[in-house]
Amino acid sequence: MANTSMANNSWQFWIDRGGTFTDIVAKAPDGQIIIHKLLSENPDRYQDAPVQGIREILGITQHQPISSEEIEVIKMGTTVATNALLERKGDRTVLVITKGFKDALRVGYQNRPNIFAREIILPEMLYEKVIEVEERYTAKGEEIIPLQTTELTIQLQEVYTAGIRSCAIVLMYGYRYPKHEQKIKEIAQEIGFTQISVSHEVSPLMKLVSRGDTTVVDAYLSPILLRYVNQVSNSLKKGTGNREQGTEKENYFAKKILSNISERQSVKLMFMQSNGGLTDAQKFQGKDSILSGPAGGIVGAVQTSKMAGFHKIISFDMGGTSTDV
Repeated sequence: MANTSMANNSWQFWIDRGGTFTDIVAKAPDGQIIIHKLLSENPDRYQDAPVQGIREILGITQHQPISSEEIEVIKMGTTVATNALLERKGDRTVLVITKGFKDALRVGYQNRPNIFAREIILPEMLYEKVIEVEERYTAKGEEIIPLQTTELTIQLQEVYTAGIRSCAIVLMYGYRYPKHEQKIKEIAQEIGFTQISVSHEVSPLMKLVSRGDTTVVDAYLSPILLRYVNQVSNSLKKGTGNREQGTEKENYFAKKILSNISERQSVKLMFMQSNGGLTDAQKFQGKDSILSGPAGGIVGAVQTSKMAGFHKIISFDMGGTSTDV
């Protein structure tokens, strides 16, 4: 009964944060629906649009804390990761891969959308550096080349010293026999990498290229998401008059904060994933965020069409950065 009472006396917010505008639909405790719109980027007035929109709807200033007791849930779709990918503004990333497969992700599957094109323009790779590591399992799990850690540690340290903090680890047959990937992850953690994406954890599937692409995307985008989710989470607990500057270990502390988010506030913060489902903020990963914003539009279009009696539709979602049909 207590939970029901809280739900009946609390606000609910549904937010779509796009590249240009942020749209908020709020349900007041009395059932009234409020629609609010504001610029996604307006640094002279506020640090974060969704939080500012919530403040304006609740009628509180930037310096006042947002009472978690007033809000039941916040559900958000965002193009933060989408735009970072399109504009190539993710974190600097190093790829660690089995020796001999340095160019595997660059070569890819040799797909050619236009087979008669005389000039092939290859997409820019998301990783900045590649480290080849001596190791190898057979398809049946026999270790034919033990993991050589000495040279690997030196190379990872050099990359770290150069300022790279995200690491993607993709080994041949790592999805079935992850021992070597786990060891490399431990080495990267000891060196100080703040984002480590391991293929057998991110995408435990066969096919080196697709598994590798997913792992690299996760390493490239997850730090951006962690910083953003951490920013939103912190803003829900305190005033945002003074803008905080990020630090080198921001991702590490963001993970710690998010892992304890349920203990520190009662606001349920959820994000839309690329598959159209919602997940807790602490479980929101780069690999699941690329279509977070567009997925929300599709879900909304389907439900609205059903209510109107239409069963065959074409959805058109045009934002400030990209358009999805």
